Amino acid sequence: MTSKPEMTASEIASAVAGRRMSALDATEAALSRIKQHDGILNSFTDVTAERARAKARAIDAEIAAGKEVGPLAGVPFAVKNLFDAAGLSTRAGSKINRDLAPAKRDASLIERMEAAGAVLVGALNMGEYAYDFTGENVHDGPSRNPHDTTRMTGGSSGGSGSAVGGALVPIALGSDTNGSIRVPSSFCGIFGLKPTYGRLSRARSFPFVASLDHLGPFARSAADLALAYDAMQGPDAEDSACTTRGLEPTLPLIANPVSDLRIAIAGGYFQKNVFPEAVEAVSRVAKALGATKVVDVPGAARARAAAYVITTTEGASLHLDRLRKRPNDFDPAVRDRLIAGAMVPAPMVDRAQKFRRWYRAQLAEIFKSVDVLLAPATPCTAPKLGQVNFNLDGVELPVRANIGVHTQPISFIGLPVVAVPVPLEPLPIGVQIIAAPWREDIALRVAHALEKMGVAAAPAPRGI
Repeated sequence: MTSKPEMTASEIASAVAGRRMSALDATEAALSRIKQHDGILNSFTDVTAERARAKARAIDAEIAAGKEVGPLAGVPFAVKNLFDAAGLSTRAGSKINRDLAPAKRDASLIERMEAAGAVLVGALNMGEYAYDFTGENVHDGPSRNPHDTTRMTGGSSGGSGSAVGGALVPIALGSDTNGSIRVPSSFCGIFGLKPTYGRLSRARSFPFVASLDHLGPFARSAADLALAYDAMQGPDAEDSACTTRGLEPTLPLIANPVSDLRIAIAGGYFQKNVFPEAVEAVSRVAKALGATKVVDVPGAARARAAAYVITTTEGASLHLDRLRKRPNDFDPAVRDRLIAGAMVPAPMVDRAQKFRRWYRAQLAEIFKSVDVLLAPATPCTAPKLGQVNFNLDGVELPVRANIGVHTQPISFIGLPVVAVPVPLEPLPIGVQIIAAPWREDIALRVAHALEKMGVAAAPAPRGI
């Protein structure tokens, strides 16, 4: 049996564990697809072929010896290049970081994926220092949308979205500070999970905004998303935000009915600044789930503004030394925003943090009477590469600044979200399934139900 692009991670792992396919065959198939298509997609910055083959051979040897293998046995995966991967310099999408010594140890999440039997095949393109919504890296070139290679993948986890959307790998890992998992999921037509803040370890990954950074998986099905997520769960003393929650497996729960869930549509702010395709996607999801209640989210516009303040000031603080010593080695758009962040007055930052506490309390109140909120993941389908503005109701809006208009108010307080792909024509677009803190299980249940209904699906790549 040979691995095919449409095989899910679950199918690959089952075939490998059942000796119907070897882990090495699954790995070689992924490496072959990367070689065939990545010249167009530009998803990968590094391919770890020999490491992958060695891991796959070790898995096959364990199976031959009659040993138990993990739930991801033989499943190829790749990671955004801000994850430490032993032997590679952790680029974080930048020119400057290429001077770093190669990492000596893998990021915690890579270790956990490989402990479950997954096989790392490479590192993925991303926006510089994760400060990006488009997927257009000035040093490595843009990652390209697998459904139309003239269009953006979204960022900053653009290579992750492109690699999974293009079926080069069934699972990829990315990061989400203001929307960088949910935006590429939407544009590339795949499932993405931004977990609760503090749920998955960020140990040995390059930071952006410590109080907003999340790591999470991309996949082509809700079940694969849950499978990867469960493999990575658990406290980690090396990440101070990830020390309080034990394992809470979600894969056994995703097939549970959703008829008992209280599902509402996020109104007000979340129904503004949207193109017809975003309206249509939310409408389809809501109709399938029988959701008619509309709930206003008070302060969402201010939450987005406060998220900008905290992002730019924390990001600037992290990069001050690099800005002083090597300003010309930054993407100018990233550099200028970081410099602006360094000049934000401290009282403004204090106000943003105080507002965050108030806003968190408002959402906690909403989730007393609602289990799930539905909202657009992006205001539109993927724009053209290099597109500067889009026209909405006769108003010209900057693309880069407005792609994350609906994601920022959610990650601002660390809520768990599954982005589900709605396969519209000619391009897919995502919808956010937003749950209360620590309730990834509910968001994944809804995503799985929508997939079974045929409303959410990852379409086959059309551009390669």
